[in-house]
Amino acid sequence: MRAYLSVWRLPSAPVLLIAGFAGRLPSSMVPLALLLMVQQQTGSYAIAGLAAATLGIASAVMAPVLGRVADRRGPRPVLLAQAAAYPVLLALLIAVVLGGAPTGAVVAASAAAGAATPLVSGTVRALWSRVDARIRPTAYALDATATELVFVVGPSLVAVLAVATAPAVAVALAGGLAVAGTIGIAASAATRAYVPSVGVSSRMFSTVLAPGMPRVLVSGSALMLGFGALEVAVPAFADQIGAPGMSGLLLAVWALGSTIGGLWFGARVLSISLPRQYRLLLLGVTIGLAPLAWVSSPWALGALLFLGGTAIAPTLTVQNTLVGSIAPQHATTEAFTWLSTITVGASAVGAAVGGALIESPAGVSGSLALAALGAAAAVAITLVPGRRAAVGRAERRDPVAA
Repeated sequence: MRAYLSVWRLPSAPVLLIAGFAGRLPSSMVPLALLLMVQQQTGSYAIAGLAAATLGIASAVMAPVLGRVADRRGPRPVLLAQAAAYPVLLALLIAVVLGGAPTGAVVAASAAAGAATPLVSGTVRALWSRVDARIRPTAYALDATATELVFVVGPSLVAVLAVATAPAVAVALAGGLAVAGTIGIAASAATRAYVPSVGVSSRMFSTVLAPGMPRVLVSGSALMLGFGALEVAVPAFADQIGAPGMSGLLLAVWALGSTIGGLWFGARVLSISLPRQYRLLLLGVTIGLAPLAWVSSPWALGALLFLGGTAIAPTLTVQNTLVGSIAPQHATTEAFTWLSTITVGASAVGAAVGGALIESPAGVSGSLALAALGAAAAVAITLVPGRRAAVGRAERRDPVAA
């Protein structure tokens, strides 16, 4: 606990954690709420999965471009512009879906909303990468755990609002939370003190191709593809057993396990190298996902999701630490947005493929099996030889300011 207090006492840490939590809630609310909203209107999980996938892919495509701008001009103007555009485009998305518009219009509105998704995660992680190297891993662990808590609270809110009112209300609430969180981060002392790297230029994909980065990004993509399939499979499973309201609860239980695992892991000091930690944790995730395809009871599914989830936040903690160690100093926001971009995009593809599997003879079990296969592929990718990452880079000279 002392390690977490050392992070909390950093001048900008409370704002980054609280505003970052609010600003990230839409990432767990909008895809699920959109999935439920479109499925209710169209009766099709395939169309709903396509809309959710489009939202994620559009966000993934825009994030590195905006991250590059944030590194060169500072994140504040980017965040403020997104805080203005995002709620408007979410409102348009709600109107299009509830208005019974054709599938093409729903997909286009999903793409527009996704493209305006605030650059919260990339900005916050880039700011954490500038803290004292001695507490940086703990900061990443706290950030990863807070992110997982987002996936406890977000789906729970969506479940409650979907049953009590309608999924569209959850989308609207997500827009308000995004504005509050994004403006909070933009107004923080750490963001105002951010000093862009002047005069440093690089090619668009140079950050992605830094030694060690491709392996982290590709393995992370395989993992998130599996998670995308799981996030579609769980609502379909709940619908199949006649309890659609349980979808949010099951996803929240999964994320709760991850939160507890992250809190435990963040207080540990391990002597194992980061790449080996990453590989072992990915293996733990795979083992946790493997039995899900054979489960028929919601209580058994919830228990397995909780136990398997305990490895997720630790995996993401090590993943973020690796990216922070590999990324060039002048491109930290871009590096973390590439991570978000590729993994969110993979999750969106997983959601689309999972939705198609659910409506095929493979059914819900096929989508759950895809989740385990994605994690197993991530483990295999870490075993592929490649250029050695520059892990353990010297501490940065521009820590987060008060």
